[in-house]
Amino acid sequence: MYFAALLARTEDGWQASEPDLDDVETLADLSDLARAAGDEEETVLVFIEQEDAWFGVIRIDGEEDPRIYVSDAAAAARSSYGEILLTDEVLGRDPEDLDDLDDLDDLVDLDGTEDGDDDDAAVVTGSSDDHVPVGPLGDTELLTDLGMNGKELLALSGDGALTGEALGEIADALGCGDVLEAVR
Repeated sequence: MYFAALLARTEDGWQASEPDLDDVETLADLSDLARAAGDEEETVLVFIEQEDAWFGVIRIDGEEDPRIYVSDAAAAARSSYGEILLTDEVLGRDPEDLDDLDDLDDLVDLDGTEDGDDDDAAVVTGSSDDHVPVGPLGDTELLTDLGMNGKELLALSGDGALTGEALGEIADALGCGDVLEAVR
């Protein structure tokens, strides 16, 4: 089960709404939805949470590129909305580098042997479906100027963290906990 909220920072404080994500298929769709929730230059945050699995925060500042943080990239990769957030940039992939990997003539031996004859050896094939890391990923400082530093954000992610409570804790730190709860 998913929960999503748009939080727009206005002159009068934070305003929250629950977006309809039915037509959201790409990060651009999600960014457009967020921009429509605020005025031209306002900061808009998108909170997305898959119950007890992962959460993501997307920050939109006017026409700038979205800034993204995901609490557990591997869990998000198994989710339709999570996949939207895991762009090549967030994953640290350069699409041109992936094209180069497709042209590899030799398989890379990762088992530590020199001859590469071990049948159990792992190989890198250059697929664009490369491994997505377990754990937090993205811009940990996207909320720093709003009241939550990267260390605090990371503390809400990973082992032992209660992902179902994380968005509420983030909203409390930003001074908009009541506004978020009104749409939850």
